[in-house]
Amino acid sequence: MLKIIVQNENLSYLDKLKRILEDRQSQVIVSDGSMPVDNSSVENSETCFLCSKQYLDSVNGNSGLIQVAKSFKANSIIVIDDRSETFSIKEDLGGKLLYINFSKNDFNEDSVNDYGLQLIATLATRNNQFIAGDGRTKKLVNLARKVAKTDVTVFINGPTGTGKEVLSKFIHNNSARRDNPFVGINCAAIPENMLEAILFGHEKGAFTGASSPNKGIFRAADGGTLLLDEISEMPLTLQAKLLRVLQEKIVTPIGSQKDLSVDVRVIATTNRDMVTEIRDGNFREDLFYRLNVFPLATSNLTERKDDIVPLITALLYRHCQSIDELPWLDNLAIKTLLDHTWPGNVRELENIVQRALVLCSEKQICSSDIVIDNNPLNNSEDILSGENTNQIAV
Repeated sequence: MLKIIVQNENLSYLDKLKRILEDRQSQVIVSDGSMPVDNSSVENSETCFLCSKQYLDSVNGNSGLIQVAKSFKANSIIVIDDRSETFSIKEDLGGKLLYINFSKNDFNEDSVNDYGLQLIATLATRNNQFIAGDGRTKKLVNLARKVAKTDVTVFINGPTGTGKEVLSKFIHNNSARRDNPFVGINCAAIPENMLEAILFGHEKGAFTGASSPNKGIFRAADGGTLLLDEISEMPLTLQAKLLRVLQEKIVTPIGSQKDLSVDVRVIATTNRDMVTEIRDGNFREDLFYRLNVFPLATSNLTERKDDIVPLITALLYRHCQSIDELPWLDNLAIKTLLDHTWPGNVRELENIVQRALVLCSEKQICSSDIVIDNNPLNNSEDILSGENTNQIAV
């Protein structure tokens, strides 16, 4: 768990920032700067010290600040200046020290439009946790954290592009298996005649082209977590064999007579209505109940608008080549994004964020940089010509 020590001097938005940081699964400690904190209570904890520009000045600059941070056993420092003339982010000490300068016109208590605070949270946590701003998503994260502490099988159902794989990795990273492999396979992307060999492995010469043995992904994930993505697309013939593996915790490679034990935590995902799939004979009912030990459900992005700004900051952090290239997102751009209905969910949001990074100038994303597809197949010429004015029609 990341520990964030916030120096409370001159941070009028401290309470709101503290809630956002806690939503990122961080332990937040508010300090007056006078009492060092014992980090021994948090195993393998990393600590970030966060303060205002005024506090930096009060301790006589960087040298004094570094000494304070050392007393808190901090690994990184973030200094916030919300009274600057322009927005900028600067790195020092090899990225261990960040200066975030917010324009006094764009960043104040009334228009702390969440983007500024979410940006602070993203940089403090280095985007290392599942992003939750909406109440529904926070409940989902809490459930995922609880089930991560166990070894039970998890079944995640939700529309395409809503973060099922990200949630699966979150469960793995918060489990006792975190130091062992996380292996994922898309059951819809593998030809039926190859899927069994990929899942369970094969011996040399087991079939044409098997020039060497392969242990398969179940054994590759031994001790860790196996994600069976789009499990509903698995052929019926393989479903019976998968059921045996889940029940007996053994695999038999193709061409072998030897059963091999495996220790794997399975997470399965789908975007289909499994009741319908079972009724139509496309999916085995007994396998479904074997997988559906702990069900989780992701939802469409349009149903959780409070996730949008946190996700945007995380996506910008992911796609900017360096931290100092992170842009400011103005209020009209945010309104454009919040007003959209997001039929493509988070994947569509990621596309639009990358597009905005290409189109924006002077480290600021404006509403004109938010180009949302009327028809994803036909608007490339509009983008290139500059004639697309972020029309929204879905």
